[in-house]
Amino acid sequence: MTTSEILTGLIIVGLFTVMCCGQTSEEFTDDTQLSQQETENELVEAMTALLGRYQPNSPSSEKRGIPQCAVGSRCAMRLGPRFGKLCECVRGSNCNSFLLKCI
Repeated sequence: MTTSEILTGLIIVGLFTVMCCGQTSEEFTDDTQLSQQETENELVEAMTALLGRYQPNSPSSEKRGIPQCAVGSRCAMRLGPRFGKLCECVRGSNCNSFLLKCI
């Protein structure tokens, strides 16, 4: 066998492999899609179980006894060089130390 025959044979085998890999049966793809959906459902159930278990343990401002302020309301008070917190700003806003308001 010459090198050209070996090269031709390898090219034919390579093309055949590429053509065959692109074709799959519909039954196989349906089974894999079903198994992926089942796996996703199991993961979602596991995550909801974890969130349900740790949700009550999350700290909140009501448990600490500090009320929540609305945006624009006064959230701190200056007493000399110190600041005293009056209330916690709602999520997405912070207490501005210059204006002493929730922004």
